Amino acid sequence: MAEQTVHGEIEVGVGPVTPEDVVAVARHGRAVRLTDEARQALARGRAVVERLAARPTPAYGVSTGFGALASRHIPIEDRARLQRSLVRSHAAGSGSEVEREVVRALMLLRLSTLATGATGIRPETAQRLGDLLSHGLTPVVREHGSLGCSGDLAPLSHCALALIGEGEVRDATGTLLPAAEALEAAGLAPVELAAKEGLALVNGTDGMLGMLVLALEDLRLLLRTADVAAAMSVEAQLGTDRVFAAELQALRPHPGQARSAANLVRLLADSGVVASHRGPDCHRVQDAYSLRCAPQVHGAARDTVDHAAAVAGRELASAVDNPVVLLDPGEGADRGRVESNGNFHGAPVGYVLDFLAIAAADVASMSERRTDRFLDQFRSRGLPPFLADDPGVDSGLMIAQYTQAAIVSELKRLAVPASVDSIPSSAMQEDHVSMGWSAARKLRRSVDGLARVVAIEVLTASRALDLRAPLEPAPGTAAVVAALRAAGVGGPGPDRHLSPEIEIAVELVRTGAVVREVEEQIGGLD
Repeated sequence: MAEQTVHGEIEVGVGPVTPEDVVAVARHGRAVRLTDEARQALARGRAVVERLAARPTPAYGVSTGFGALASRHIPIEDRARLQRSLVRSHAAGSGSEVEREVVRALMLLRLSTLATGATGIRPETAQRLGDLLSHGLTPVVREHGSLGCSGDLAPLSHCALALIGEGEVRDATGTLLPAAEALEAAGLAPVELAAKEGLALVNGTDGMLGMLVLALEDLRLLLRTADVAAAMSVEAQLGTDRVFAAELQALRPHPGQARSAANLVRLLADSGVVASHRGPDCHRVQDAYSLRCAPQVHGAARDTVDHAAAVAGRELASAVDNPVVLLDPGEGADRGRVESNGNFHGAPVGYVLDFLAIAAADVASMSERRTDRFLDQFRSRGLPPFLADDPGVDSGLMIAQYTQAAIVSELKRLAVPASVDSIPSSAMQEDHVSMGWSAARKLRRSVDGLARVVAIEVLTASRALDLRAPLEPAPGTAAVVAALRAAGVGGPGPDRHLSPEIEIAVELVRTGAVVREVEEQIGGLD
């Protein structure tokens, strides 16, 4: 397992890096260090490649072309050029730059696979990839180019291109530089690729996996925030908390549902608003589904996240390359063989990326429905139309719900699976691909959209809770209202420029500030 050293570096060894390691390197700029065990594994794997490269018999990836060109045996004098040509030709991405955190995540995950020794790359080449991370040099990777089979070829090739001193990178300050210039400034020499090294650097599911790990981190936070938003909505719409009782949830024992319901019970405890209509005079039989069934939907999303995390964990423990070096136990340091395989196929990762986009769309859809109920005077139980100060003159939060609805509509389109849309490539040699990279890219948009939708619900519910005064909200939900007001989101009143307030709410959701405010009052949410 990867461990953090006293110097704050992330150690990369022969075991898998953790999701926490990925987040630390990708988002927080942590440096990395190869362990001695990893260097030994790299040396053993390389010895096998060197032995096979010296033989006259062709070995795929070592002394042959690639993909549909694998039948050509490449003479020794052309093999360095073969590796350079592979990297240059495969760095064929197009479109916008991929986010720095994604590129750093995929570089770390490629380094983790290299460190197993199963790719046959030289220790010094693996070290140089780690050097890029530690010096904050981020290769420019383009949005389009990966089919998610034979790995994320184009994105990884752009990273490999920087290793050989070509292409462009951004330094730690974000400045765009030619790779050769950035390497020189960091005191790093470009790599002269040897047999199989180009292939080892570009053949993996690291891009889609990195985006999956980052999305899981975000979704876990957003699902806790969605519980907070739902509690605020149940409270401000004078709903009941009795439907969230543990004995009712136990009748349908989905673990995520139980966790979400428990959060709602705790969030609504000691609410003066809820208590005001809990007595015998309350004749309301049932709340709308968007209120009553929040644990069922939020819980199903949680269970989907847990399933996706299990897949990510298995993938983090994988050595994805083709061909792969298999060492013969009990033999000499260079005894082993190189075998072709299909482990680069991104289907396991692509499927769960698509599953998560479906879950995100549905949680957002329910959030939007709760928001809409606040704005309709016939369903809001006494609140003014659109929560406006002077309805007719003021529009209140009418168009905030339009924004939510537009995002939710986009999330539904993004929920269409990418992983079923295979398209053949490489002269039909690669005749079924995963589209996992595309699934990951759209999931990032889904996560962003879900944060915005939940933020608008929180903003709307906070105004409604203010309008329920003098009734007092629960301690946790009151803390969220106070945090919004302190950050610059105003309470009820005449119309004002709303977009900046929405963006403040979005930032409070994204950074986890909403959940932190609640947890300071009532303890940790599950």
